[in-house]
Amino acid sequence: MIKNGKGGGNTRTGLVFEGKVDLSTFLASQPHYFVDKDKVFYDDTLVARVFKKHSFYNIFLRELNIDWTKYLSKKLLPDDCIFVLLNNMLYIIECKFQSVEGSVDEKLQTCDFKKKQYKKLMAVANIDVQYTYLLGDWFKSPKYKDVLDYIISVGCEYYFEYIPLSKLGLPVPPENITD
Repeated sequence: MIKNGKGGGNTRTGLVFEGKVDLSTFLASQPHYFVDKDKVFYDDTLVARVFKKHSFYNIFLRELNIDWTKYLSKKLLPDDCIFVLLNNMLYIIECKFQSVEGSVDEKLQTCDFKKKQYKKLMAVANIDVQYTYLLGDWFKSPKYKDVLDYIISVGCEYYFEYIPLSKLGLPVPPENITD
């Protein structure tokens, strides 16, 4: 994992789904975790809810009685998102993997706008928002330094290949912690 150009962390304590496995499937495969539909349990305690694309609107916002059309002019569809009850935070996780130059380059520059839109939407429920990119190795190229610096400068985050569970406010299984 590299964030802000710094290495770190043991990948066994993070989301190593690399765009191949969704967040629910990954969490369900971790020790102490159990996922039932959109509910995430750790040792039988509900710790989070997970949603993708339209289920964020059709399930989560509906349960909160939030009519998104009163706050946004257009739907934003998250690749993955997780509402962590332990810290009252909604983490929007956008996965960007590619092997050739293309439109994803410019999409990385939209994180500030999207984070503000999600914050506006969730403010009515008093839920804070963190916008995070899960990036493939393609974006480690020096030509992305400016855009990666920008992502951090506007209060968003990025990780390469995995996101540490602790960064999402989730419990880290003791057997996954190594020195």
